[in-house]
Amino acid sequence: MRVSPHKHQERAHSIKPYAGLDVSLKETSTCIVDEMGSICREMKAPSHPEDLARVLQDPTWRLARVGLEAGPLSQWLFSGLAEASLPVVCIETRHTKAFLKAQPATGPICRRSILAEKR
Repeated sequence: MRVSPHKHQERAHSIKPYAGLDVSLKETSTCIVDEMGSICREMKAPSHPEDLARVLQDPTWRLARVGLEAGPLSQWLFSGLAEASLPVVCIETRHTKAFLKAQPATGPICRRSILAEKR
């Protein structure tokens, strides 16, 4: 049996990252969380499919899922991200609210961690 000398690298590749998008007309906040819900990175980009795809296709992440809440730009953004071969899902607002209400009050919640619902 061969053991890799770089165990930390093996773990980093086995973590499934998820991205949540908080969309506004001009700018979209992106939160990347791991499968345990820990925030890995937060960033902002213009609310345009090409700009978001460029950010989300960073090979560092290899995203398991990208979620965005239904809203005025969601159909346009969803189509653009799907065309860029990203694993995107659109989450209904009422599902998002129900999910957030069900969260235990154990500390601050990254609002975009709603992706846990869709894993």
